[in-house]
Amino acid sequence: MSSVTFNIMLAYIFSLLGTLMFRSHLMSTLLCLEGMMLSLFIMTTITSLNSHSMMMYPIPIVILVFAACEAAIGLALLAKVTNS
Repeated sequence: MSSVTFNIMLAYIFSLLGTLMFRSHLMSTLLCLEGMMLSLFIMTTITSLNSHSMMMYPIPIVILVFAACEAAIGLALLAKVTNS
């Protein structure tokens, strides 16, 4: 395992632990979820570039779309909670 892969896996694990620890703070949870999505995006990009398979090239784009939707829903929930 290369050091880049190891660091990205550590970033994912720390973001997951942050999500589990800061569940009561919505903004911290959203930031940890974004960290998880970023590390997943980087990991799938590296994997798709190393595999040289045409079927894996769209997967990082799909993950970015899901990350954008997750961020939009999270910010909408944050605005809804603060306005009520």
